Amino acid sequence: MKKKLYILLSLLAVTGFSCNDFLDEMPDNRAELDSFEKIRKLLVSAYPSHGYMMVTELSADNGDDHADNTNTDQFYDQVFYWQDVTAGHNETPAQIWSGCYGAIACANQALAAIEELGNSPEMQPLRGEALVCRAYAHFVLANVFCQHYSPAHAGSDLGIPYMEKPETELAPKYDRPSLASNYEKIAADLEAGLPLIEDKTYDIPKYHFNKKAAHTFASRFYLYYQQWDKVIEHSTAALGMSPQLLLRDYVYLNSLPKNLNDVSKKYSGSEVKANFLLLTDYSIAGYALNGAYSNAARYAHGRMLSQKETIEATGPWGAYSYDTYYLPPYVLVSANMDKVALPRTPEYFEFTDPVAATGYYRTVYVPFTAEEALLNRAEAYIIKEDYAAATADIQLWANNTIKTGANLITETRIASWANDFDYYTPDRPTPKKQINPDFQITEGKQENFIQCLLFIRRIETMHMGLRWFDLKRYGIEVTRRVLNNGGSLLLETRTTLTKRHNRYAIQIPLDVRSAGITPNPR
Repeated sequence: MKKKLYILLSLLAVTGFSCNDFLDEMPDNRAELDSFEKIRKLLVSAYPSHGYMMVTELSADNGDDHADNTNTDQFYDQVFYWQDVTAGHNETPAQIWSGCYGAIACANQALAAIEELGNSPEMQPLRGEALVCRAYAHFVLANVFCQHYSPAHAGSDLGIPYMEKPETELAPKYDRPSLASNYEKIAADLEAGLPLIEDKTYDIPKYHFNKKAAHTFASRFYLYYQQWDKVIEHSTAALGMSPQLLLRDYVYLNSLPKNLNDVSKKYSGSEVKANFLLLTDYSIAGYALNGAYSNAARYAHGRMLSQKETIEATGPWGAYSYDTYYLPPYVLVSANMDKVALPRTPEYFEFTDPVAATGYYRTVYVPFTAEEALLNRAEAYIIKEDYAAATADIQLWANNTIKTGANLITETRIASWANDFDYYTPDRPTPKKQINPDFQITEGKQENFIQCLLFIRRIETMHMGLRWFDLKRYGIEVTRRVLNNGGSLLLETRTTLTKRHNRYAIQIPLDVRSAGITPNPR
């Protein structure tokens, strides 16, 4: 039987989303999903069209307020200071919401069509991709719009509506189940879908949930879910027996002409073995976060932050110099700009009117990498107190990233590095912040290893938005600092987010709340 498409999802109606041109002629000329190839094409749209990077990176502690820089707007101001976003912008929480639920709608249509066509063996790889896509989009929504998962709180914390079938009603009402329920359903979709994935199904596997990408997603999911053995299992499945062969070639990247955007394009290239999944996004991230521009540079990762806490801070491998990294950071300083950037998200511009030079910023970004799989596994080993295995994984990362770090990662050096720092305060910043997770971390060796791991993760995921989730996972306080124009003097401190502060859960978009969805507490 031919499957007719009905995408009337009220969660999307407020933003006018459509899956893609394949589905644009609805409802009068509904596309019919009656073949493997048509379902395969539909699943191209089962990945979010708008990502979380700008919202979560600006929300995290990877930037300061360079107050003399007036290059800002209401969107940046509201996100950086954890206010409910009312500004219009292409990367608002409303766009994250609609982009994810749009992807979910396409995944559900594909699953319904596969079922109606008999759920044949031929269709199983498509079913696997649809299930993993559905799991991923719900995972993003749950981690952006909810508190972080914790066994102590998830049963009562608000989750997000979990959509498991195509919507056929014009204006249905949705409740918010618990976050625990969300995680149970994500796990079910992921565990059902991942074994079915076959890379040969895809023309370009890195633009789909191939096996390595799906296993790395699973390793992140179970890291957040606090199921450490499964983190190790899925990271190992992604990395294989020789992880060092999959890590990024920073020597090659450093050999390129020193143009930040061009190097970012190579960083996120489909030919890079470390890039397990690539997604395109309507995003200004390449321009604002790691672009060599003073515009949008008020809330930036500047020299003080870099030198005291992140890229240029002393690591277990020693003090920073220009030769520390195989790919050194870009220090972008001018009269109205103070940025220290790593090539992560390239800037592209899609012209809608070449004559008027108007259009949209876009980027290609890498949500899952070999480096993340390695660090996820190292973190799980630390929590299981397998310090020898954790040290080996951290050393693999250092050998590949730190020119001066070969074979320097030992338990003694990690302890010495961590013990040399006082805990961070806004006026005396260090890489070592007080952690307060909802799982047991003991003082001494285990905390020292976690401090080292979080420091490395912060560098590895710079500009990618993942630091926000690490802050939530570890109950880390964040205080907003206002610096002078030179970035060297702390003028004042402002709002602080404490552990499980209500604003660690981004507010549900206004139009969705107006349609009856329960808002997050404020």
